[in-house]
Amino acid sequence: MMEIAYQPYIDPNYESLIERIYPPRVCIDNETCQDCTLVKVDSANKDGILLEMVQVLTDLDLVISKSYISSDGGWFMDVFHVTDQLGNKLTDEGQILYIQQALGATRSEGLPRVADRFKSRHVSTEHTALEMTGLDRPGLLSEISAVLADLECHITAAEAWTHNRRAACVIYVEDEANLGRPIVDQNHLARIEEQIENVMEAYHHYHHHSRTAGVDERPNVRVTAPVPSRTHTERRLHQLMFADGDYDQCGCCCRHDDQSITSLECAEPHVSIEGWKGKAYSVVNIKSRDRPKLLYDTVCALTDMKYVVSHAAVRSEGIMANQEYFIRHKDGFTLNEDSEKRKLTKSLIAAIERRVTQGMRVDINTHNRKGLLSDVTRALRENGLSITRAEIRTRGERAIGSFYVTDAAGEEVGPGTLELIRKEVGGSVRMVNESSGWSTPLSSSANSRMGRWGSNSSFEDHKPRISLGGLIWSKLERLSSNFSPIKL
Repeated sequence: MMEIAYQPYIDPNYESLIERIYPPRVCIDNETCQDCTLVKVDSANKDGILLEMVQVLTDLDLVISKSYISSDGGWFMDVFHVTDQLGNKLTDEGQILYIQQALGATRSEGLPRVADRFKSRHVSTEHTALEMTGLDRPGLLSEISAVLADLECHITAAEAWTHNRRAACVIYVEDEANLGRPIVDQNHLARIEEQIENVMEAYHHYHHHSRTAGVDERPNVRVTAPVPSRTHTERRLHQLMFADGDYDQCGCCCRHDDQSITSLECAEPHVSIEGWKGKAYSVVNIKSRDRPKLLYDTVCALTDMKYVVSHAAVRSEGIMANQEYFIRHKDGFTLNEDSEKRKLTKSLIAAIERRVTQGMRVDINTHNRKGLLSDVTRALRENGLSITRAEIRTRGERAIGSFYVTDAAGEEVGPGTLELIRKEVGGSVRMVNESSGWSTPLSSSANSRMGRWGSNSSFEDHKPRISLGGLIWSKLERLSSNFSPIKL
């Protein structure tokens, strides 16, 4: 007679039930520390909660100088030490309310209108999305944007990263003939995918022997319809580059044993992975130069590789950052195989390096128009510049963006090319050297009346450790929201 195995019934809504019974508690503390605001979160633990918390704070361009995390078992507790981009405590009541609601009990019920001011620019749920990965080459983004312009695609936002000779890009588009609406015609979508694949394939066929034998370097292009729960754009870029294998070529200063890491001023990330005898944890230590969104990038890598962070301590010390994670697999096992440790090490280094500043940053603020991205990228290409990273958004009738560029030799670009670019693009153009802190603005006479990027504060007044890019975005988007409607 066959035995019948009985298993307990698990309600699929159990996780949300626990969250309703024990709703998250969020405390914004401006009293304990003199130089920062403490954001304290107590919550029932759930899969991906750490990344969710870090993502909310990072999307607000807040600087996280320290964090203490404990999520072992059924409860999650975290303390973030945060400031704004100028190193000040959080005092904006609307922003504080948004943090409380985004991290707290009401997030599943939808946020009130105060959230509109702080809506993330890193996700679009109402537009058609194009995702692509492949070999990087000079002028690639220019070619892609030119094809999209020819296919009557209106680009509303885009972001592109390059790393280890690979490129990943996410572009949001809508129908040029019906602005504000996604592209739904299947024949049109098929043409878009086919033409973009042709652009990506051209370089692949010419350089099919350029990577390690056995590594699939074929480009990948994917078109997706609007969905209400689309992945955060920056997290999606991490996923695309990881799937494309950009971490394979990462060389690193790393240890998989008890040897201590020295040379803390080294520009390269240092990673060590050790077992904790007597405890079911693998301990990951990361030492690298500090930069904006560093915590978000490493947590993305750990989360997408299906590791559970049980405890963590993160802190910044001058120009350096130290991160320590106590991790396990979801099944409770630790990392035992050397091959797995090597893969995690390379993946963490890649996650850190993808956003490291390469080249000079060119910021634009101009009137939005058809084919703008194609014009901007063509102007950069014709001036002998290669794009290493880019982000652009349209808001109202304005388009604002940042392009990290180098010359043909991979060197930083001097300010002499700004006037040529401004003539092609129009509006305001600024070149910023983030490493040295200097910036050179150029504005057309039509836009000079708006002031310096629409703000009375000058870039030279900023503290050197802040993210100038984040501050630019926050100020420009507030300016642009005053105009009526419309990145790479």
